[in-house]
Amino acid sequence: MQRMKVDDVKKLHQKKYRDEFACFLAEGEHLVLELEKAAVNNTALQASELYVTEHYADRDTRFHKHLVSERVMQQLSDTRSPQGIVARVPISALTQLPRLPRAIYLYEVQDPGNLGAILRTLGWFGGFECLLSPGCVDPFNSKVVRASMGAIFYVPLVLDAGIERVHARFTQPACLSLGGKSLDCAAFHHADCLIFGNEARGLPERLIQEANAATYSIPGSGQIDSLNLAATVNMCVYELMRR
Repeated sequence: MQRMKVDDVKKLHQKKYRDEFACFLAEGEHLVLELEKAAVNNTALQASELYVTEHYADRDTRFHKHLVSERVMQQLSDTRSPQGIVARVPISALTQLPRLPRAIYLYEVQDPGNLGAILRTLGWFGGFECLLSPGCVDPFNSKVVRASMGAIFYVPLVLDAGIERVHARFTQPACLSLGGKSLDCAAFHHADCLIFGNEARGLPERLIQEANAATYSIPGSGQIDSLNLAATVNMCVYELMRR
């Protein structure tokens, strides 16, 4: 990972500069701890660098460390009360991981909290990669990174993935539909890619057809017609891993 001036590191709060410099920021002690744990097995993460205030000056770490003033930390931070520790992480360490046999495909998901929670679920269970369609929220947005609670360091990511990626790689894709078979049926447990749509608009019918996806539903009382996206992913992944 290329060395950067602190003035350039500050710019990483903006997506265009994250794209330009191919790295993102992870702020706070918990995220840095998760990053250090993940770097044990993912050697590409070992190129990460830390920016710390005097409070963390003596911290023992495998990463290259830069001591900065409280004023500079305020500029590097995306929170009101900075903890005094921020990591700069190479994006390629998460987008060039080995492919996994199962995946989640997210179509135009917009809410950073939802994406962060989904990554947290995938990190918990393991064995899934996350494919993001064009138009999805940037997974390296600070709100996504925080909501993932560090799970982002463990989940392989595929960015700007068209639905043709699903058709080309997976033989038994599945999605949710109110008219689909029950999620607890035997066929669902053979699914190798779960497809989920935008929080408000769901999945376009053409997308389901292009992916040749089987449709399933989560049984409920029928009193309301939708579930939160992250909760839906949680239930589907749990059911898939249960057997």
